[in-house]
Amino acid sequence: MKFAVITFGCQMNVHDSQWLARAMRARGWEEVPEAEAEVFILNTCSVREKPEQKVYSCLGRLAPLIGRAPGRFAAVGGCVAQQVGRGFFERFPFVRLVFGADGVARAPKALDELARDPRARVSLLDFLPGYEEREQALPPAEVTAGEATAVSAFVNIMQGCDNFCTYCIVPFVRGRQKSRAPSEVLAECRALAARGVREITLLGQNVNAFGLDGQGQGVSFAALLDQVAGLPGLSRLRFTTSHPKDLAPEVVEAFARHENLCPQLHLPLQAGSDAVLKRMGRRYDRARYLSLVRDLRSARPDLALTTDLIVGFPGETEEDFGQTLEMMETVRFAGAFSFKYCDRPGTAAERMEPKVDAAQAGERLARLQNLQDRITEGYLGEQVGREVTVLVEGPSRRQDGAGAGAMGRDAWGRVVN
Repeated sequence: MKFAVITFGCQMNVHDSQWLARAMRARGWEEVPEAEAEVFILNTCSVREKPEQKVYSCLGRLAPLIGRAPGRFAAVGGCVAQQVGRGFFERFPFVRLVFGADGVARAPKALDELARDPRARVSLLDFLPGYEEREQALPPAEVTAGEATAVSAFVNIMQGCDNFCTYCIVPFVRGRQKSRAPSEVLAECRALAARGVREITLLGQNVNAFGLDGQGQGVSFAALLDQVAGLPGLSRLRFTTSHPKDLAPEVVEAFARHENLCPQLHLPLQAGSDAVLKRMGRRYDRARYLSLVRDLRSARPDLALTTDLIVGFPGETEEDFGQTLEMMETVRFAGAFSFKYCDRPGTAAERMEPKVDAAQAGERLARLQNLQDRITEGYLGEQVGREVTVLVEGPSRRQDGAGAGAMGRDAWGRVVN
């Protein structure tokens, strides 16, 4: 069978899609461009309304293509699949598999079964009590098509989240936190380093909480970092995403202990007002966040901090918003992902009042993004003239001049062409 994977959302989804593609190729399936595919695997995101709507739009676009030939079908996985479930079967008759985040490991086998039985439909939507290990579908020397690089890799260390921030749908669509066995994490990292991977990013909804669910065999995230950082041949180590409330001093100190722990950290702030942070259920305040920033920059003075910010959260006043701008000026983030608040089904914030007017939220977002653009421009201006080491990932999309251009990233995660 010929298949194409279409991915929406976060780095965890990107990693899941890469693994799914490898697993299907290992079964003899052929990965092809969308126009040539017989099976379409959509890996979806519902953290905000916009990416969720993109899934429905994509399925609508694929409908005529799938309908033109017998045997073609679609599979929908990830967060929207968990949220809508078997409803996809009714709305889109050509969807024959839906699987949530806990169903990823069993999706390749299900796809094989569906290819053999054109009348079957399968749903893999149950939350599992523990992290389900996946088959190792990557031969040691394979350079896989469709992945960004053969020198950089993602490694999942956990699944789900226990925080239940009031605006966030993740615990409802990815389930409760389940840490992966540290021995499995280390074995995968060791195998990747042995086949030439020089940079690993450890992934989880809240990596700082690794092991706090009791499934990490007593190993803390700081201890796991120490073990992975010590693997032979590993030049760079990163991790994402961090929750400020769980960022332990030992993890902060790891930036000073390990030269190969990259001087880059994504540390979501979400809002600069204590009142808004409390309504968000974030369980830290401005003072705690600023204390973490001071400690991090003490441990690694050249650390680049990036963040997430939400504007227009229910009840946010102009004064609250001003405190967010204040925090941005104080911390000087190298970059930020920023969004207007939107209700997500089942969350506590969906029921909160008063809602901020959409036009006002849009105006605040524009002001926030303009400020961040100025801060980022200043940060990048400070880098002019510096010499950095770049880990080359592959050909550059920019091919100027006679020679072939290359693309890579420096230790701060900045793309260099």
